[in-house]
Amino acid sequence: MTDPNPYRHRFAMTIIQHAVWLYHRFPLSYRDVQELLHQRGVDVSHETIREWCLKFGPLFAEDLRQREPRRGSRWLIDEVCTTVNGVRHWLWRAVDEHGFVLDILLQRHRDTDAAKTFLTRLLGEYDVPEVIHTDKLWSYGAAVRELPVLHSVEHVQVVSTARCNNVIEQSHRSTRRQERQQQGFKRRKRAQEFLCLHASIENLHHHTRTSVPASIRRNNQKQAFQTWVAVAAGVA
Repeated sequence: MTDPNPYRHRFAMTIIQHAVWLYHRFPLSYRDVQELLHQRGVDVSHETIREWCLKFGPLFAEDLRQREPRRGSRWLIDEVCTTVNGVRHWLWRAVDEHGFVLDILLQRHRDTDAAKTFLTRLLGEYDVPEVIHTDKLWSYGAAVRELPVLHSVEHVQVVSTARCNNVIEQSHRSTRRQERQQQGFKRRKRAQEFLCLHASIENLHHHTRTSVPASIRRNNQKQAFQTWVAVAAGVA
């Protein structure tokens, strides 16, 4: 028999969404979040918090992606090496010229097929860009040549060792912090789900730590919090 309320839980959604937000917003462990909630009078185990993140994380990520505004016309793409359960993987990331994450994909390889897969995934979500910035990995150029829709797009290759692709290099930092906090990723599917929601929350709070007047920063933070609450309400 199908449960008429599949998201029923002992705790209110306001508590669940706050726990999930804390875990993905800051480099915290499940036990850290447990302690923060306990300080607020909420007695919940770290295992329950883990289950909340597994169950609700993909739903929150999908809703946030649907709410994101139109992004820029310049794609900056880069890949970094990471490990999943001791096996080397490549984390492919694309951001626009303003630093908003367009997409992120964990793959086993760093070849033309992997680059083509990632570019095809981006084209399925966004309009054809005006410019694509990459490092000098030959796989990018080969993938662009194999996709006719990108033949008219300017492809700019930068020297990665000189950190010329600085916008996307900065974007990798928060992921690295989370990876260290988790002591590495254990499962590929779980890592992909975590990174998708992590990137969406980073986008949501993108303007809350910029060098703008305090009143504007507080307003940006308020709007980000309101959007997050609305996303959680839509899942409840």
